[in-house]
Amino acid sequence: MSFNISALVLFGILLAMLIRSKSVGMGGATVAILFGYYLSRTGIAAPIDQVMSAIAHAVPALDK
Repeated sequence: MSFNISALVLFGILLAMLIRSKSVGMGGATVAILFGYYLSRTGIAAPIDQVMSAIAHAVPALDK
């Protein structure tokens, strides 16, 4: 069984959890940056979206 979740929703939830736990380190900063790019959809959002899509397609292939 699989389901799809928007990257914006995923990064938003992760950022909210990191802020609440007051553990915003290097990983939290990365999540915040990715959330900001997806939220604003700047010119660099398309390449980031392509990288994230490639990672999303590569992860299931690791099982094989």
